[in-house]
Amino acid sequence: MDASQITTRAERLVAEIRPLGRCIVAYSGGVDSAVVAYAAHAALGDGALAITGSSASLASGELDGAIRIARAIGIQHETLATDELADPQYLRNAPDRCFHCKTELYSKLEQEGTRRGIEVILNGANVDDLGDFRPGMKAASQHRVRSPLADCGLDKNAVRAIAKHWGIEIWDKPATPCLSSRLAYGVAVSPERLAMIDQAETALRKLGFGNLRVRLHENDLARLELSLADLARMADAQLRSDVAAELRRIGFRYVTLDLEGFRSGSFQQLVPMEELTRFSQPSRA
Repeated sequence: MDASQITTRAERLVAEIRPLGRCIVAYSGGVDSAVVAYAAHAALGDGALAITGSSASLASGELDGAIRIARAIGIQHETLATDELADPQYLRNAPDRCFHCKTELYSKLEQEGTRRGIEVILNGANVDDLGDFRPGMKAASQHRVRSPLADCGLDKNAVRAIAKHWGIEIWDKPATPCLSSRLAYGVAVSPERLAMIDQAETALRKLGFGNLRVRLHENDLARLELSLADLARMADAQLRSDVAAELRRIGFRYVTLDLEGFRSGSFQQLVPMEELTRFSQPSRA
């Protein structure tokens, strides 16, 4: 897209939100929800409120980052404690885990909306989130949550272009899903396991690794997904020994390296076809 196309699409997004009057933005601090928060603030001013759900599944630094970006945007921002870890269906970590997480979030946001007299909730889903395995989108549909990015036909590349156009500093930030997404399906979610993953990923980033995931499998096995450019670094014997020792100190029994490297949603290949069909969203393209 050239500059004029980006401007036109950004203006359309603001225009899409303006008639709403007031809204709550389900704001994670990622680039998608940040663009929705910016557009909502531009369209509605003080009529827009960004709310970030906070729980043990949120990676270290994410809440601080969300607060900083919301402050830069100028939108009113609050945090809200969510309690998905109290839901046995979430803890069992079946492929529909995100459905239960988002159900908890949207239920809490609905309660906040009722208390404040706000009827509309917006999320940051874009066109690329449609036609894919997205249990969270099913929860959004059940709670009548609107997706202005998708409604405007914006995919991830367009969202990043608009974010850069608006000067949102995280326009190129990699996706950072919740820590529970690192647990292999069937391995129960627990605060202890989430903390292990968080500590391990933090330790690897301190060693200079970029895009990465620490996937936790049965028997406390860690499968490291690193960028392809970083895989060669693990050939260094001392570094490899240090990484293994640190992850064992954190609580992992085994430490393995995935030779396919980093890729988002790698556990989706394990989802049964009936689950994929049940939670896939029809594309609007």
